[in-house]
Amino acid sequence: MKPTLLVLAAGMGSRYGGIKQMDSFGPSGETIIDYSIYDAIQSGFGKIVFIIREDFAEAFKNIFEPRLKGKVETDYVMQEMDSFTDGFKSSAERTKPWGTAHAVLCAKDAINEPFAVINADDFYGRDAFEKAAAFLQKDVAPDTWCIIGYQLSKTLSENGTVSRGVCQVDDRGNLISIAERVKIYPEGDKIVYEEGDKKTELPANTSVSMNFWCLHQSSFEYIQKLFQKFLQENGDKPKAEFFIPIVGDAFIKENIGQIKVIETSAQWFGVTYKEDAPGVKQSIEALIEGGAYPKQLWD
Repeated sequence: MKPTLLVLAAGMGSRYGGIKQMDSFGPSGETIIDYSIYDAIQSGFGKIVFIIREDFAEAFKNIFEPRLKGKVETDYVMQEMDSFTDGFKSSAERTKPWGTAHAVLCAKDAINEPFAVINADDFYGRDAFEKAAAFLQKDVAPDTWCIIGYQLSKTLSENGTVSRGVCQVDDRGNLISIAERVKIYPEGDKIVYEEGDKKTELPANTSVSMNFWCLHQSSFEYIQKLFQKFLQENGDKPKAEFFIPIVGDAFIKENIGQIKVIETSAQWFGVTYKEDAPGVKQSIEALIEGGAYPKQLWD
């Protein structure tokens, strides 16, 4: 059975200033998502499920349906505030849904096979998709998930600080923990992050999560159980978010299973800031010139 790719595309880019999921970066109008889907199909994924919002669903489908028709099976799922809340009433101050793990949960009825989760606005590289597909076809199990680990030095922005999930990995390649570090940036020949008034150096080859997860389909039941607990404990907080690393952390600490960290050599790039866009276009042009992609991605 071919695995499914779940693309998280419901979020607005607050720092970026627009719906970056639909911006063009390739020479024939391709979005970053197009390159992820192309790599996924080439690597053996059989279906693409998009998590989007109702307010831009029509525009989104108008871009991707003509491109992907006949090439891969597609499905669309809406992430709404009341999805899978079982009648829980959020505070009047809450203005957006409950975060990335909630977005994954919204796809529960659309996915019945092993699947990978990615962000819509990140370029992950072919190597990452090939490793994800191999894991999902051979090694995934109810008690064995994985994340694709990136070298920190290959995930920075020249236009500001970034936040990254810094992975602690044991000698068997299993995840021990993910610590969210904010305000990461290069300083001279070092990479540092700030916490309060303190600066701490991180090695360039530190493994970080870019939200590329590979999960067994049974994970939906576990995510749903944790989400109910999250709502009970945090539902009255208007900005509380239920992130995928919260699920991964609980999965490990409750001894339900292990999460492998599969390292990729791929260069990540993305559009955290509007100023990142020209660099992303140049990176894609260089990959096309090197033969990694055709100039026109879809026929």
